Amino acid sequence: MIQADCHMHSNFSSDSKAFMEDMIEGSIRHGMKEICFTDHMDYDYPVRGGYDFVFNIEEYIAKLNEMKSRYRNRITILTGVEVGLQPHLKGRIAALTKNNSFDFIIGSSHVVDRLDPYYPEYWTDKTVEEGIRRYYETIIKNCRVISDFHVYGHIDYIIRYIPKQLAANFHYSYRNYLDLLEEALKIIISNGKGIEVNSSGYKYGLGRPHPDADVLKLYRELGGELITIGSDAHAPEHLCYDFETVSELLQSLGYRYYAVFHQGKPVFQKL
Repeated sequence: MIQADCHMHSNFSSDSKAFMEDMIEGSIRHGMKEICFTDHMDYDYPVRGGYDFVFNIEEYIAKLNEMKSRYRNRITILTGVEVGLQPHLKGRIAALTKNNSFDFIIGSSHVVDRLDPYYPEYWTDKTVEEGIRRYYETIIKNCRVISDFHVYGHIDYIIRYIPKQLAANFHYSYRNYLDLLEEALKIIISNGKGIEVNSSGYKYGLGRPHPDADVLKLYRELGGELITIGSDAHAPEHLCYDFETVSELLQSLGYRYYAVFHQGKPVFQKL
């Protein structure tokens, strides 16, 4: 049974309007014992629509400490961050993680070649296959250059955002990118990192988490065991999204434990 949601956002993230208090109360209603706020810190994000994905770290830590004190008898609140990985940001990310005591750090790919695949511009000069391959190539480079994270977040994030006009005649199969995915997972494992199982794929109507069952199976076959579980909720109604389905899927693939990070160290919980 999953009793920790280790990926959620508040209004410290540019794309969320949720107050921490509402996310905490919602988590308590879902029966969570532990939660981790992982607000977006995406340095050098290609600003669009007012979203810069950078917040005041001192205010963030102070607010979390306030929440920890207020809710200390009801739920454990952990301090996390979701860092947008780009190779040229190695120094800034290292400084952020060194100068702040995070329990948990998710490293995610939101920007590829200075473009976010969320926006149509990313796809204008690429086929779907080229866009996906380029995304996975970037993950490999990020993993080789940057080590200041605990797990790689929603490793196939790009699948959410294939434009509808391109997706109509396209069927995604991880096998078409097996060479890149296998290389990325091997680097993650060899560096002592894990991957996140992100349930938001169900929310987006994909019928699967990020990554899908085939990639989770591959990760396990390659020797990967370290996983965390998060809903990637940006609003209270999306907390713990389809966690029961996620638990069933992971157990069917042979997983028995998931991790919750405390002070940068994984604490394993039974599924």
